[in-house]
Amino acid sequence: MSSSVITNIGELVTNDPAAPDLLGIHRDAAVVVEGGQVAWVGPALEAPAADTYLDAGGRAVIPGFVDSHAHLVFAGDRAPEFAARMAGTPYAAGGIRTTVAATRAATDEELTGRVAKLVAEMRRQGTTTVEIKSGYGLTVRDEARSLAIARQFTDDTTYLGAHVVPEGSDPAEYLALVTGPMLEACAPYARWVDVFCERGAFDEDQARAVLAAGAAVGLKGRLHANQLGPGPGVRLAAELGLVAVDHCTYLTDDDVAALADSGTIATLLPGVEFSTRQPYPDARRLLDAGVRVAIASDCNPGSSYTSSMPLCVALAVREMRMTPEEATYAATAGGAAALGRDDVGRLTVGSRADLVLLDAPSHVHLAYRPGVPLVAGAWVAGTPLGA
Repeated sequence: MSSSVITNIGELVTNDPAAPDLLGIHRDAAVVVEGGQVAWVGPALEAPAADTYLDAGGRAVIPGFVDSHAHLVFAGDRAPEFAARMAGTPYAAGGIRTTVAATRAATDEELTGRVAKLVAEMRRQGTTTVEIKSGYGLTVRDEARSLAIARQFTDDTTYLGAHVVPEGSDPAEYLALVTGPMLEACAPYARWVDVFCERGAFDEDQARAVLAAGAAVGLKGRLHANQLGPGPGVRLAAELGLVAVDHCTYLTDDDVAALADSGTIATLLPGVEFSTRQPYPDARRLLDAGVRVAIASDCNPGSSYTSSMPLCVALAVREMRMTPEEATYAATAGGAAALGRDDVGRLTVGSRADLVLLDAPSHVHLAYRPGVPLVAGAWVAGTPLGA
């Protein structure tokens, strides 16, 4: 089995949980990769021999970004909706139905091509693990094919039949479909079940029903909640002990306390607020209360059409009062935790060798130099992208 070493790393972010600092930083470091995993981490001068060498030239290496919330299976374009929002039209969940119509009309090949393009775009920006949701089909056939397509690109697929009630459908009948025939068709392709628990989408009782039905067939639960205003979703996620609840923009003190007590991760999606002009989530409040936080892109055609985790890190620092250290951790190890994974989001012995080489001396530059393409190279399971 061949091995390779990346040496002369100026700053290596490991996210080692045993380290005294949050990021587990090593300086003047090296990483040895073998069999798709990290085999050794330590001082460059002590690195064992390897079959191939790469000199990082004093630049920083971080774990690959883990994007734990993305909607990539869709067709169509909602640029006019974005332009209208920028002209003052308030954001609402109803625009999802525009994408549903386009997605239903698209071929499997068109949808697969779109996902492939977006995943490639993400990887060029350092994302090595991505979760992909359904939710733009809203029929048994279209939800199942969306997840089958998503499964070609990731094991972290999420059934989101409970995105919105399709136009012209009876809510009770659609809920029965989501928890019955649609779930049966989608479960073989999904790891997670999700609900948009929000005004204009699904209420608390409906969300409970969907999550319970998903759990009964072995799907782990997560929620979209408290994006458009205060609501019951965050407390429901905490009560049920869900791994993560996403958005978390409008929170009461009771919501924050429930998250802290339950250990449920608050996944924050700053690309949404950037694209909708809504208030940003208060990450500082959550972190100071002891809530675990992740950052994800929420890449979708309506409210956050960005695939850039570096942009989300910069927004988290500038707009959500996170430190560069906290934001980098939330976009890597935090995202991994939000997916219930400990094999990615870190660079420790035995973890998957997902690495990102930055054209910068430190992780701080992700926020310090927003909008600059700093990713100079990336590896997924030890294989260089493009190899």
